[in-house]
Amino acid sequence: MSAPISTDSILCKLADLAETGSRGFRVGDGDWPLKGFVLRLDDGSLRAWINFCPHAGHPLDLLPHRFLTADRQFIQCSSHGALFDPASGSCVAGPCLGRKLRPVAVVLQGDDIVLASNPADVDNARPQRVAESPH
Repeated sequence: MSAPISTDSILCKLADLAETGSRGFRVGDGDWPLKGFVLRLDDGSLRAWINFCPHAGHPLDLLPHRFLTADRQFIQCSSHGALFDPASGSCVAGPCLGRKLRPVAVVLQGDDIVLASNPADVDNARPQRVAESPH
C-alpha cells in the first residue's frame, strides 16, 4: 500500500491539462519555491519540467500555463523561441541547442498529478504512465 499523498504535493488535476496541453505549478513558499509545469504526451504519459530556460535563465511561459507551441508538438520558450522535445526535454531548435530542461518526477494518483516521493532523484524522474480514469 502506498503512503497517502499530502495535498501540498498535488500539482494539478489531469483534467487541467485539457485546455492548453500543459499546466504550470508552484510548490513551496519563500524565496525558492519549486516552479515547473506538467504536460501529457500523445501516448498518455506525463512529463514535468522545471520552468527555467537553460539559455536565458528565466521562466519559459509568458502567459500562464502556455508552454507548448500552437500545434502542441514542442515546448517553446516565450522569450527567444527555443523549442524543446516534450518527451526528453532536449532543445531541438534555438540558442540552447543540445541543452535540456530539468525533469521533475511525477505520478498520477486518482485524478491528481503529484510529486513523486523523491523528485530530486533524477534517475527516478521518468514519469509513470497515466492510467485512464474509470469514469
